[in-house]
Amino acid sequence: MPITLKGSERRKQRVRKAIKARAYGRPRLSVHRSDKNIYAQIIDDASGRTLASASSLDADIKGKANGGAAEGAAAVGKLVAERAKAANVSEVIFDRGAYLYHGRVKALADAAREAGLQF
Repeated sequence: MPITLKGSERRKQRVRKAIKARAYGRPRLSVHRSDKNIYAQIIDDASGRTLASASSLDADIKGKANGGAAEGAAAVGKLVAERAKAANVSEVIFDRGAYLYHGRVKALADAAREAGLQF
C-alpha cells in the first residue's frame, strides 16, 4: 500500500528535490514559520551542521519587532545574513519549505539579500 502524504509534505519534498538538484555545494537557508514566530537556519547538508541561525525569539530582535509580522521576518533575515557573514558564508540556496514565497517568507528573503547574502 503506497504511503500518502499531506499536501504540505508533497510541496516540501518537491521544493527540496529542486534545491538538491541545483545546490552546487552551497549551504541552504531554511525557513520555518509558525503563527507567532519565524525561524531561519543556514545548514551545510554535506556535513549536516547548522552554520548560522536566527529567529524572532532571539534577544536581539524580541521586543523590537513583531515576530509574527513582516517587520519581524525582515529583522530575522537581516540577523541571519549578518551571522552568515561572520561564519564566512556569502552564497546560499533558499529553502522555503512548504510555504509560499509571499508575506513573511518573502520579507525574510528580501532582508537577507539586502544584508549581503546572495541567492
